[in-house]
Amino acid sequence: MTSTPLAETNEQDELLPHLARIKEARLTILREMRKLVVGQEEALNQILIGMFAGGHLMLQGPPGTAKTLVIVSLAKVMNLDFKRIQFTPDLMPSDISGTEILEQDQTTGHRVTKFVAGPVFCNLVMADEINRTPPKTQAGLLEVMQERQVTIGGQTYPLPKPFYVMATQISMEQEGTYPLPEAQQDRFMLSIMMNYLTDDQEIEVVRHSTGSTRVVLERVIEGAELLEFTGYVRRVTLPPQIGQFIVDLTCATRPSVAGCPDFVKDYVSWGAGLRASQNIALASKSAAALEGRSVVTIADVRKVIMPVLRHRIGLSFRAEVDRVSIEDLIGKIVAITPTPQGA
Repeated sequence: MTSTPLAETNEQDELLPHLARIKEARLTILREMRKLVVGQEEALNQILIGMFAGGHLMLQGPPGTAKTLVIVSLAKVMNLDFKRIQFTPDLMPSDISGTEILEQDQTTGHRVTKFVAGPVFCNLVMADEINRTPPKTQAGLLEVMQERQVTIGGQTYPLPKPFYVMATQISMEQEGTYPLPEAQQDRFMLSIMMNYLTDDQEIEVVRHSTGSTRVVLERVIEGAELLEFTGYVRRVTLPPQIGQFIVDLTCATRPSVAGCPDFVKDYVSWGAGLRASQNIALASKSAAALEGRSVVTIADVRKVIMPVLRHRIGLSFRAEVDRVSIEDLIGKIVAITPTPQGA
C-alpha cells in the first residue's frame, strides 16, 4: 500500500528524536577521536557515514596518514570486538574465515570435526594492506562481506552483529601488490582517501606523538546501539526526484549505455553497477541522519558520490595516457548531470 503524505510526515516526526541521538553520537565520537587523530576531518565524517549505514570501508592513502590509528581508535570508542589481519602473500582463506579440524572425543574415543573460528568472527575486522595478498585469499572475504557469514564443510556460521570490514591499502604502492578484483571492490560501500596533513597539523602530531602524555579514549557507544542506529538510517526518506538523480548519475558512468557522454566512452572501460546506486542512496540517508535530518537533500548526495564511485569505475588506457584521474572523471559526470528541481 502506498503511504500518504500525512503518514510520511508522522513517520518523520516519530523518527526525529532517534536522529537527534545519532547526531549527538556523531559529535561525541568525533570529539573523542580528535584526542588522537589530527586533521582528516572529511575522511572521519565519511567513515562515520559508512559505519552508521552498516557498510564496509576501504581506507587509502600514503603511509603515515593515520589509517590504522583511525580504525583501532574507532573500535575502542565504539566498544567493538576488534581483530586485525595482516594481509601477506602467504595468507590463506582459512586464515581469515577459520577451518575444520579433526579431534578425538574423550568420552567416546571417536574422531569428530570441530570448527575453529577465524579472526573475522568479531565486530570490526581490519584487513591491513589488503592488496598484498593474492586474489584467491581476497575472495575469502566475499561471502563474509556480502552475507555476513562463513560457510565451511556445508555448515554456515553467522558472524556477530554489527559486523564491519575496514581495509587499508597504500594508494601509490605497486611493488608486491595484487589488484583487487572488481567483485571484491564492489563490496566496499565507500573508498575513502586519507591525505597528507597541512604543515601546522603535522607539527601538532610531531609534538604530541613524541611526548610522554598518554591519551585514553573513552567509550562513547556500544555495538548494540550502533546496530540500532543503522535501522533508523534506513528509515530516512529519499525523495523520488533525488532517487532519479542518483540513478541518472550512475548510468552516466557506463560506456555501454545509450546516450552516455562521449568522454565516458573515451575514458571508461567499465562503469558502476547497481550497488553504486544503492550505496549512494544509503550513504546519503546516513549523511542526513548524522545531521539529525529525516529527509535526504541533494547536498547529502554530493557528499558521498566520490567515495562511493571512485572504486567502481575502471579507467581506460586512453585516460591514463591523457592523465585523466578518476576524481576528474566523476566531477565531470556530476557537473553534466541535471540537478532535480526543488532538491
